Amino acid sequence: MADTKPAESALPRSEGQQSSSQQGAAATAPEQSLVIRSQNQNSGFLFKFRYHLFAAGFAFLLGPFAFLWPGQTPVDPTNYAERTRRVLKTTPLIDGHNDLPWQLRIELHNRIYDGRVDLTKRLLGHTDIQRMRTGMVGGQFWSVYVDCDTNQQHFEDPSWIVRDTLEQIDVTRRFIDEHPQHLQYCDTAACARKAFQSGRISSMIGIEGGHQVGGSIASIRQMFNLGARYITLTHNCDNSFGTSASTVAAGGPDGGLFKLGYEAIKEMNRLGMIVDLSHVSHQTMRDVLSVARAPVVYSHSGAYGVTPHLRNVPDDVLRTVKRSGGIVMAIFVNRFLRMKDPDQATIHDVVDHILHIAEVCGWECVGIGSDFSGTPYVPIGLEDVSKFPDLIQVLMERGVTDEQVRLLAGDNILRVWSEIEQRAREIQATGEKPVEEEYEGRQWHKGLKDSPWMLRGSREKAIEAGAADKPYMFNVDGSGKHNPAVENV
Repeated sequence: MADTKPAESALPRSEGQQSSSQQGAAATAPEQSLVIRSQNQNSGFLFKFRYHLFAAGFAFLLGPFAFLWPGQTPVDPTNYAERTRRVLKTTPLIDGHNDLPWQLRIELHNRIYDGRVDLTKRLLGHTDIQRMRTGMVGGQFWSVYVDCDTNQQHFEDPSWIVRDTLEQIDVTRRFIDEHPQHLQYCDTAACARKAFQSGRISSMIGIEGGHQVGGSIASIRQMFNLGARYITLTHNCDNSFGTSASTVAAGGPDGGLFKLGYEAIKEMNRLGMIVDLSHVSHQTMRDVLSVARAPVVYSHSGAYGVTPHLRNVPDDVLRTVKRSGGIVMAIFVNRFLRMKDPDQATIHDVVDHILHIAEVCGWECVGIGSDFSGTPYVPIGLEDVSKFPDLIQVLMERGVTDEQVRLLAGDNILRVWSEIEQRAREIQATGEKPVEEEYEGRQWHKGLKDSPWMLRGSREKAIEAGAADKPYMFNVDGSGKHNPAVENV
C-alpha cells in the first residue's frame, strides 16, 4: 500500500521509449550536417560553422526548459497546467464509468422534464455538465445499473431487473438528447472522436452487471441493439455467467466463469459488445482472458499489486491483458485505493495505481474509470468531475510524458474499442450464427395439450410434462355469456 505522501520513483516506460533526459539531450544537441562545397566557396570560420551556430542560437533562445508542440508556441515543461490544457484540447479524456443515471433513477424516478434538475448548472454530488466542462471531459461511458436481486437464486424471474435496465437505458438516452449542445450519444469509437472534434462530450452506455440481462444471451443482443456498448460480466453478486469478487471476499468459492458465461463471451465478441471485467473474481478474469477473441476492458478497477483488494487486478492478469491488447481504467474509490485507511486516500494514491498498471501492463493499456456518482467515497483532490485536469498535472509532476497522458486519457480506450469492433466484423464475416444457449436450470412453459404443434411427438411430450388441458377462454358459460362462476371455459 502506498504511503499518504507518495515516494518519488522512476517512471515506468514503454519498451523502446526514451527517458525524458535522453529526449531533452536529443532536443538540444547540435545538428550534425555533411556540407559539400566547391573549392571556391567561402571557407571562413563563420561561414563554415554557420549551421552549428544557428542551431546553438536557436536552442539558447528556447532555453533549457522550453518545449515545442506542433503549431504552438513553446511552453515550460514544468508548467503542468498549460501542458495539461494543450493535451486535453487535442485528445479526449474519456472516463470509463459514471453512475449519474442511477442518481436520476433514485432521486427523480427518471423524470427529468419537470424542472427539478438542470444538469447545465452546478449541482451537489459529483457530476453535472458545468463541472464536466471545467474538467475538460471529452467522453463518458454512462453506467446503467440495477441492484442485484438477492432473492433471485436460480435466475428464474428476472423480469423486473431487465425492465429496470431498459428504463435506465431510456433515461440515459433522454438526458443525452436534452443537451445536444454539450452531449452526443455514440455507439462507435469513430463517433466518439467526431463528437470531441465538434466540441461535444461523447456519451456511451455500459451495463454494470450481467444479472441485468436476466441470464439471457438473447437479452445481451437486445441490449446491444438498444445502444449499450459494454456489460460488466458480474456486479456484487454471482449470476448465470460467472463468479463475482464479492462472493470470494465473503468467503465463498471462486468458481470462475460458468458454462453459460463462456457462451456469453463468445456472443459478445461476435456482436462487438465490450466485455468489462470490473467486479468479477480473479479466476473469472483468467477464464475470460483464456477464451476471449477480442480485447477486454476493466471500466473501473485498481492495481492489486498496490492495494490487495479483490476488486483490483493482479499482476499476472495485467500481463495477460497486455498480451491481449486490453485496458484497465483506474478507479477512484477510496477503499480500493487504500484498504486499511480509506479516509486518507488522495489523488496521489490514484496516481500510484495508474503508474503500477502502466509499469506492469504498459502505457498502452491504462485508462481512467472514476466511478463518480456511484461511490460516496472519493479521494482527497478528486472530489468531482472538475478535478480530472488535477490528476493529469500530478501525473506530469511524477514524470509522465504528454504522449503517455494522451494514451491514458482517451487514445487507449478508443483504440481498444476500435479493435473490438473490427474483431466483431471479422467474426461476422465468417457467417458465425448468434449463440442460442440458455441457462441450464431455466423453466419453460409447457404449452397446451391441443396446441397447434409443429413436430410429431410434441403433444405427447407436453402431456407427459403436465401441459394444461384447455386455454383460458374468459369464463364463458353455456349460454355464451361471461360468467365468473364458470372457471376458465
